[in-house]
This record gives sequence, C-alpha cells and structure tokens, in this order.
Amino acid sequence: MTAAVEAEAPAIVDGLPSDDYHADVTSISSTGLRKLLAPGCPAQFKYDRDHPQPPKREFDLGNAVHTAVLGEGHDIVEIDYPDYKTGAAQVAKREAYAAGKVPLLPKEKLQVDAMAQAVRQHRDAGPLFAPGMGIPERSIYWTDPATGVRCRVRPDWLIIRPDVTVIVDLKTTADANPDACSKAIESYSYHQQGALYIDGVQAAGLAPEGARFFFVFLSKKAPHLITVRELADQDQDIGRARNERALRIYADCSANDQWPDWTGPVPAIPQLGLPAWAALRQSEEYLQP
Repeated sequence: MTAAVEAEAPAIVDGLPSDDYHADVTSISSTGLRKLLAPGCPAQFKYDRDHPQPPKREFDLGNAVHTAVLGEGHDIVEIDYPDYKTGAAQVAKREAYAAGKVPLLPKEKLQVDAMAQAVRQHRDAGPLFAPGMGIPERSIYWTDPATGVRCRVRPDWLIIRPDVTVIVDLKTTADANPDACSKAIESYSYHQQGALYIDGVQAAGLAPEGARFFFVFLSKKAPHLITVRELADQDQDIGRARNERALRIYADCSANDQWPDWTGPVPAIPQLGLPAWAALRQSEEYLQP
C-alpha cells in the first residue's frame, strides 16, 4: 500500500479544449485506470500514453452526437461528398482532422441530427439534457489522498441541485437494449468510470448532498432507441475498488518507472489453461470416471 500523502487542492476548469484534456500526462483519467487492469496492463498503458494515435473515424459519430446534444465539443464540418472514395474527399477529411474538427458525410450528418432529436424527445433523456438544466464538459481535477495520484474527470453533463448532483453520461451504441447495455458496462468497465466521476465531483465540492451517475445509451440504428439507467450501488462499489487497485498500480509504476506487462517479474514461467468455466465443463465430461 502506498502511504497517504497531503492532497493537492481540487480544480474545476471551464472551457478546457477536449484535446488538451485528453493529452494531459500529469493526471490520470478513468480511461487510463481501466487500461491498467486486465485485460490491459501497465506496459500497454504507458506505450499508448506516450504514443497518442490520430483521430479514429469510428469515434466521429459519437463525438458529433455529443456536440449536437450537449452544445459543446468538437466542431462539426460536413464533407460534401457521398463517400471518401475520391482523393478530394480524403483531403477534405484530413483537413478537418488537422483543424481539430469532426468530418461528417451528408448521410452521417442526417444520422447525427436524428439521434440528437431522439434524445430531445425521449421521456427521460430529454428532460435531463434540457438547455440550462446542466453544465457540459466541465473538467475536474483532484488528488487521490491515499496515493498522491492526480486524477481527472470530464462529465458529459453535470446537473447541480441543492439536494443532489446528477452526472449524466451519453453513450452511443450499436444496441441500446438493457441487456446489451449491461454487457457493455462489464466489457468496458463503465462502472469504474461512474465511480470515479462520482468521487471526483464530490472531491471538488460540487455534490455536498452526494452525487448520482446516470447512463444514457443511445442506439445508432433508427429509430435511435434510448435506455436511461442509474449505475447500481453494488457496481459502483466494485468500480471504486477497481479504481483503488489501479491507482496503487499507477502510483507504484510511476514511482519506480517500471511498467510491467501482464506477467511481471516471476521466478518461473506460469502455466496457462482453459478459462475456469471451460475447464470445469470439460473435466466433468472427460475426466470423471
């Protein structure tokens, strides 16, 4: 365990560009903490942080929807071509990326507009994202008192009321049915994200009566159905425990400048076998007399 340290004061930053927020290497975000734990590892986290990748087209739609719904984010530029098969279209796309903008084909812009409209008209999501109801994209920094690690979060939408603070996270997805959303929470460790956002908002003094975390899962497929759910209490506890372990790993790696892979230093080569569920099934089938 890392010894407790005096915590640096929290900071609430308005108007910080998204690219600057994500490029910060003096603090760690929820994405970074999740990458430190399996199936990720410190070595991959360190490499990815030191070698940032150019914008990925697969994220363009989600970024554009965030801008359309929240009213803040990357600027959107419409590329007036049916696709990116021509050289001129490719040039226009690269110029948009270079300017820090999100390029969209006309058909994609129509899809983004329809998705944003679906949010506004939804019985639960619409009131949450009503203009003036919340604050978009506010960057929050604080220091974890147990490890001395500087942390950061950037809630999509922050609703601050006298009795409660609500964090709303908008996620575009291929399938917004509740079962698929539940699997996405497990696959991408979204419960870690929720727990860290709650802790950050509370550490910054923005939730004197406590904070709650809501997911808004928005389907990319028409008619762009939506599932709104609050992060379960038990999953929030699990996410917080995962964050605590990841913070200890990050603190130790930073202190020693050692970033191990999945195995780390071991005296002998470990064994590897079937997943536990498969081993149990096959042992019952083949090893039982």
